[in-house]
Amino acid sequence: MKPITPCLWFDTEGEEAAKFYTSLFPNSRITEVTHYGPDTPGPEGTVLTVSFEINGQPFIALNGGPQFTFDEAVSFEILCKDQAEVDRYWDALTGDGGEESQCGWVKDRFGVSWQVVPERLYELMRDPDTEKAQRAMQAMLKMRKLDVAELEKAFEQA
Repeated sequence: MKPITPCLWFDTEGEEAAKFYTSLFPNSRITEVTHYGPDTPGPEGTVLTVSFEINGQPFIALNGGPQFTFDEAVSFEILCKDQAEVDRYWDALTGDGGEESQCGWVKDRFGVSWQVVPERLYELMRDPDTEKAQRAMQAMLKMRKLDVAELEKAFEQA
């Protein structure tokens, strides 16, 4: 079976989004661009689809028009190795019109939702000491951008 490929529906900015995402994530590239032809729903010669990979995962950006938009019901998790990586992705995704949300969620300037999560959060939440794990969870629920040091501080509180 071939990989399942998420298709992201944009109004007209699919190519711009694909260029942004492939510049942001390692091991990413645009693999194909198709254009509307004659007698198609879009203006002839404009971009119809952009096939691209983010860290090897295939995606398609479809310029299908304004009738559908993104919401938080679908998001993409970026599992970060440390606070520096959290900061880098958070700043890139919130920049140029992106929006911060709660608990490490952000909506980029194209309206796509992302979860920017440090690996350490999952380590803390899986700890066998459920009281410590709960303190980390409660701290996370009060944050916008996740802060590893603050999560660890809440976890260790007596």
